[in-house]
Amino acid sequence: MGTRHWLPSDGRMLLIVLPMVVALFATLANSAAVMSVDLGSEWMKVGVVSPGVPMEIALNKESKRKTPTTIAFRNGDRVFGEDAQTLGVRFPSNSFGYLTDLLGKTVDNPMVDLYRKRFPYYDIVADPVRRTVVFRSGEEQYMIEELIAQLLQVAKSYAEDSTGQLITECVLIVPGFYGQAERTALVAAARLANLKVLQLINDYTAVALNYGIFRRKEINETAQYFLFYDMGAYKTSAAVVSYQLVKDKATRETHPVVQVLGVGYDRTLGGLEMQVRLRDYLGREFNKMGKTKTDVFTNPRAMAKLFKEAGRLKNVLSANTEHYAQIEGLLDEQDFRLLVKREQFEELCKDLYERVTAPLDKALAVSGLALDVINQVVLFGGNTRVPKVQDILRTHIGQELAKNLNADEAACMGAVYRAADLATGFKVKKFITKDAVLFPIQVVFDREGESGATRQVRRTLFGSMNSYPQKKVITFNKHTDDFEFTVQYAELDAVLKGDTETLGSPDLARVQLSEVAKRLKASVAENVESKGIKAHFLLDDSGIFSLANVELVLEKTVTKEEEDEDESTFQKIGNTISKLFSGDSADKPAEEKPPTEGGAEAKDEEEPASGKEGKESAEEEQQQQQEEGKKQSAKDKEADGGAKDAKPEAGEPADKKAADEGTEAKNATVKPKIVTLKEPIPSKVELAYVVPLDGELFDASAKRLSALDEVDKAKQRRETALNALESYVIDAQVKLDEQEYASCATETEIETIRKRCGEISEWLYEDGSDADAETYETKLEELRGVANEVYARHWEHQERPIALNALKQMINGSEGFLRSARNLTKDTNPEKDVFTAVEIETLEKAIRSTIEWRDTEVAEQEKLARNAPVRLTVKDITDRMGLLDREVKYLVNKLKLWRPKVKPTPPPKPEKTTAGKKEGEQKEEAPSSEEQPGSEPVLEQTPEKDADETEEGAAIDPTATQQDRTGESGDHTEL
Repeated sequence: MGTRHWLPSDGRMLLIVLPMVVALFATLANSAAVMSVDLGSEWMKVGVVSPGVPMEIALNKESKRKTPTTIAFRNGDRVFGEDAQTLGVRFPSNSFGYLTDLLGKTVDNPMVDLYRKRFPYYDIVADPVRRTVVFRSGEEQYMIEELIAQLLQVAKSYAEDSTGQLITECVLIVPGFYGQAERTALVAAARLANLKVLQLINDYTAVALNYGIFRRKEINETAQYFLFYDMGAYKTSAAVVSYQLVKDKATRETHPVVQVLGVGYDRTLGGLEMQVRLRDYLGREFNKMGKTKTDVFTNPRAMAKLFKEAGRLKNVLSANTEHYAQIEGLLDEQDFRLLVKREQFEELCKDLYERVTAPLDKALAVSGLALDVINQVVLFGGNTRVPKVQDILRTHIGQELAKNLNADEAACMGAVYRAADLATGFKVKKFITKDAVLFPIQVVFDREGESGATRQVRRTLFGSMNSYPQKKVITFNKHTDDFEFTVQYAELDAVLKGDTETLGSPDLARVQLSEVAKRLKASVAENVESKGIKAHFLLDDSGIFSLANVELVLEKTVTKEEEDEDESTFQKIGNTISKLFSGDSADKPAEEKPPTEGGAEAKDEEEPASGKEGKESAEEEQQQQQEEGKKQSAKDKEADGGAKDAKPEAGEPADKKAADEGTEAKNATVKPKIVTLKEPIPSKVELAYVVPLDGELFDASAKRLSALDEVDKAKQRRETALNALESYVIDAQVKLDEQEYASCATETEIETIRKRCGEISEWLYEDGSDADAETYETKLEELRGVANEVYARHWEHQERPIALNALKQMINGSEGFLRSARNLTKDTNPEKDVFTAVEIETLEKAIRSTIEWRDTEVAEQEKLARNAPVRLTVKDITDRMGLLDREVKYLVNKLKLWRPKVKPTPPPKPEKTTAGKKEGEQKEEAPSSEEQPGSEPVLEQTPEKDADETEEGAAIDPTATQQDRTGESGDHTEL
């Protein structure tokens, strides 16, 4: 239904259909929700924000705030999270977890070798084209990007279920030590999941942002330094950041800024390494017991059970000094039970605890700050809860640790705030983040020396701890022919200290430039000089490096005559029109108007002032603008360094000064104009690290994921149909055993329903266990067709008394209204004759007929049995109520619109003499009661008009009488 709007101007009706507009706004609103994903090695957290709803953590299907980053496949089924972990205990090689550190790495990377050592039951092979990690499980193979993409799809589903909106944009959290290969691989995985990545934000930056947005009032112009320490499942990192209020030079606004000053990390120190060591310890102890001759380390299922128990035991020992490890049927149906003390666990990880403080010291060293200037050391990450880790850090820094952050969710909440800032549809308080480069990037190219020998030149693009996003330009001014250069990491030995192989290839890209000589030959001339080839590089806010463009820069010298010759006809016409509108003339000396704020346009928008005051204010404004313009003009002339436009000094004739200026102008040499020209240079970029997942490879992966999604949808549909059929069969059998339902069915119907339910139950547990969703849905519709008639009769008998009661109340109300309406007719009340006798009689007849119909139908229905076809339905009662309600509403609306008739006012008696008439006019023009305290105001009653007549008739001017009184007087001010 549309909404009607009446146009007062011509009385026509405009019907505006709102549902389309509402749907449009709903679509815009639905696309506004964004999410953040903290895709950790062990757990995944999803943050969401939508318009009008604060930031929050999305819950998974188990209503938990974090989900294991595990995915498992078995017999064509795909499960995630806790279900995947449970399946992984029985089938370890089919369940994949701790995947994030395998992104963007070839199979010969040391991190891949470490993964194989920790989880020996995985079959990892190399991709034939990209040499990246591929998991092989039977006949199926899964690329690492495909597995990560499926985890992101699950995160997306959780976010959409939480917000009830479609989500297509996200901010992903990554470790700060992710290089170019890892970052581009994660973006490709997000594309596979149909997600647009707004930004890849480093975990410590997200935590620092979350810490700052809730302490905005504590930030001032003085820098405050904090150190954030994180120990997760896979790695440990520390970052020194500063908080400070900074004024933006462009907008002149002051915003808080968090800047990363120093970073240190250990990518193999984390809870996973502790858990693996505890698993191996439990395995050795089981072998020592000699319960079986089979080595537990050779059984993947037993190792998976030990790994799961080691994780549980590690968490318990964080709060208890000792605990029993116990596994039923660990190997060869032999149980395992062992008491483990916290001291034993700490002894296993003794060398790991010695590495705890190294990232903190490295972050302080890189930042150049001492520990005494750090306000607080803030902990986040799940494994910072380990008591031994906290004791080591507390002893090392000599102060208490700050634990006022949610160790699990701080990064996710900071990232979702950043997502709202980057996405459209949100207005958030600005909080600027400045991240830092961990691995320097340089350009390497060959240059021919004066002796003809070629030497290699290195130029740093983005140095260590440079803030980003950032753009850099390098100029090649010695190359006159096609050449190439390489972009690579720089100073890796100083940053990684021997672990350079974990980052992969040191080379990032090879760039080949073509048509250099051709462009130089075509562009360089007598008045055109080459200024070199400029390559523009970009490090975006995700930390991803790219080559923006390459161009040849030329400088052309243009004289006044050439400039006039080059001026086109259209430019001349444009300049002439500009002079006409600006009032300039060739015969008139060039007089530069001082710039004023607002100018003519601003004046046109204002109303012209009237009277003396307006004239004076306009003159003052014009004088003030001229003075400001003179000051600005003087500043411009001083900046240009020219003296020919300067004002004459005091006491010097203006004419003489003008004549001298003219002579100097004739003798002066006109300075040529320099014009910068840019020519694009074709460039070809070949990535030197891991081949990105793009083109046909990407399409093939997307097709495989789409097939898995279709399988999941079919599975979900089948499960839903099967559950619905089973529930309906059981419900029908239970209801037929109840007298309330059985009385509404005939013997034949009861026998048919019971027989049909029995057949379906038998079929479900025999041949129908493997049926498809369509078969289940068909059988459910057949059973509903038999049983729905009985259910409909039961519903009618149950709802009929409620409907009859509502009809009774309506009849009582109508009778009461009828009694009141009888007193509003012409016969009973001539002064208020709202209704006619015909209208009263019509309402009375409608009430009487409704009562008679009700009594007759109720009596007939009571004669029928409960299992007989229903005579008096609820719909019949509601239809009858609608007829009666229509009659009553008609009279009620008429009563609302009724207005009493107004008697005509008798004309005033004419005056007998002229003197009397003048005296009467003087009385009319007498001062008002406010000016004469003795007089009393005379109140006149204006006859009321009908509402419709008032709306569509002539407008009533409340000032008409006053204007008539003042019309004969002199000048007056209209308000």
